[in-house]
Amino acid sequence: MDFEKYRNYALSKPHVTEDTPFDATTLAFRVGGKIFSLCDIEAQPFSTNLKCDPEYAIELREQFSDAIVPGYHMNKKHWNTVYLETGLLNDALIRKLVDHSYDLIFKSLTKAQRQTLLPNE
Repeated sequence: MDFEKYRNYALSKPHVTEDTPFDATTLAFRVGGKIFSLCDIEAQPFSTNLKCDPEYAIELREQFSDAIVPGYHMNKKHWNTVYLETGLLNDALIRKLVDHSYDLIFKSLTKAQRQTLLPNE
């Protein structure tokens, strides 16, 4: 999956915003103000950091050791760096990992924050 496809998918998630809080090339995708994905738009090969359940993170790293590694500059227990252009991960799996990260962050929001985003909750 290339950067544009990745970006379009991340932005298609409900209530997602993007910004560059650290420097001009590090793009953060957020829900409720909390980051669920970070990527360097100039890095080659293209990769992203995604939040992950710790047990699932280990499983993914073992299964896809050439494409999923502990999160670069992140808490290695909870974040993976996912190399998207290796050809080792199909788009469906990448979307699943984005969804997982998004869901973890969304569920970590307070009830009040979630209600701001989803008033009918």
